[in-house]
Amino acid sequence: MARVRVNDIGLAKEDYKGAPTTLCKGCGHNSISSQIISVCYELNIKPHEIMKMSGIGCSSKSPTYFLGQSHGFNALHGRMPSVGTGAMMMNHHMKAIGVSGDGDSASIGMGQFKHIMRRNVRMTYIIENNGVYGLTKGQFSATADQGQSIKKIGTNEFPAEDMCMEAIISGCGFVARSFSGDAKQVRELLKAALSFDGTAMLDIISPCVAFNNHESSTKSFDYGLKNQEPLHDISWVPVRDEIVIDEHAPGEVIDAPLHDGSFIRLHKLEEDYDPTDKLGAMHRLEFARQNQEFITGLIYFDNTRPRFADTESLGDVPLVKQGVDKLVPSAEKLNSIMQQLVAW
Repeated sequence: MARVRVNDIGLAKEDYKGAPTTLCKGCGHNSISSQIISVCYELNIKPHEIMKMSGIGCSSKSPTYFLGQSHGFNALHGRMPSVGTGAMMMNHHMKAIGVSGDGDSASIGMGQFKHIMRRNVRMTYIIENNGVYGLTKGQFSATADQGQSIKKIGTNEFPAEDMCMEAIISGCGFVARSFSGDAKQVRELLKAALSFDGTAMLDIISPCVAFNNHESSTKSFDYGLKNQEPLHDISWVPVRDEIVIDEHAPGEVIDAPLHDGSFIRLHKLEEDYDPTDKLGAMHRLEFARQNQEFITGLIYFDNTRPRFADTESLGDVPLVKQGVDKLVPSAEKLNSIMQQLVAW
């Protein structure tokens, strides 16, 4: 009988898995879940010290597929940041992994996204970005490219939201972008994000194999004129292998092959790139947008901001462990407050 390999805290990799995925075969979200499992195993993270948060969408289903022994909460559409903020305020000793999508964060949840970035809540915030609402038949999301056309949906007339740019402007101290097919880079960025003492935002381009498989999308698969694959045939999605790219050098631009024979252009940040230069990071993002590139790697880093728990003076003992006597005012204290109000 083969001996099961365990990490330094005695857990096997199987202990970090969740339920079997129900997402489409070849979905980039499944690859991200696999990397979270690997990273938590390698970092010897105790599953019960992880808090999994999500909203609504294909991306928000994925926490079910990793860390089955962890705490979890599936919030309303776009409301994951506020629920996560409240949970981390109650117990800031936990580690939080928030998984969202471009619809959940960039559309209905944009206001909440901006505030969790500025508050610096200790959370690894993952956006599984495919440019469409995959759960509701592929309508454009706020990160879809302007001028992009989808059969039966129409043409997107609005400029795309750049979530890395939004995070930097909002004060996030750890901003990165990657591609779900670059397993090594995703893994390393996840390790860094989970070690960051504040909000770490990862915008991971994760192709939708069902609805965003056309040439006008820079976030997914080019759709050629001769390709007759139906965009809205949700009764059956063809099985596809996971997209994996070879390791490429810093500064190198490569065209990663996609399922339909087209390519997505990836540009790995240069070795001399300075992620602590805020204006430089924003300039590099804008340059990449104009050249239709997806720059990948750590885009911006600032560890000088105080985390939310320190800003709110929560102290070392989490609120969840304080006890009722410290959290609930006594009758005498409440009467005193009421008397002061009457006096006013």
